[in-house]
Amino acid sequence: MAERYEIRFSGAGGQGLITAGIILAEAASIIETKYAVQSQSYGPEARGGASKSEVIISDTPIDYPKATIVDACLAMTQESADKYANGIKAGGVLLVDADFVPTPPEGEFKLYKMPIMRTAKDELGREIVANVVALGAMIALTGVVSRETGLKAVLAKVPEAFLELNEKAYNLGFEKVKALL
Repeated sequence: MAERYEIRFSGAGGQGLITAGIILAEAASIIETKYAVQSQSYGPEARGGASKSEVIISDTPIDYPKATIVDACLAMTQESADKYANGIKAGGVLLVDADFVPTPPEGEFKLYKMPIMRTAKDELGREIVANVVALGAMIALTGVVSRETGLKAVLAKVPEAFLELNEKAYNLGFEKVKALL
């Protein structure tokens, strides 16, 4: 892994992508003892408007906490793709929700499409865990933390009643992207 790795999660406010970013940062910093920072920004309409969460993971202390050259980006909606799927470095990756991003941006990055919301709804019966499906997918895509670390961080963050659901969501996202690769 590069010394500094930047990941951006973007989508509609309320989709849980800030939480996904926090879980990834905790996976990297607490479990794998790397350096990590997480930051976020919302559109003016907190729920429904485009929002993003950025995670920077590094082997050395992080001097600048904002993403500058994005290695990997997730876009769950067309609006978030238009607004935030920029600055992805050549050779980087963009994962979009196949159903909600009909016209993904183009660039010198690899584009992957997966029906994230539909996967959560149809295979788990709960759209609310789409963020955990997306997190599993992004970890599979980037290898920025191990699969086990990601899962451990997810399970440490969710209420006990939802452990099994979230574990399934994470594994589903991970497996679906591995199948795309």
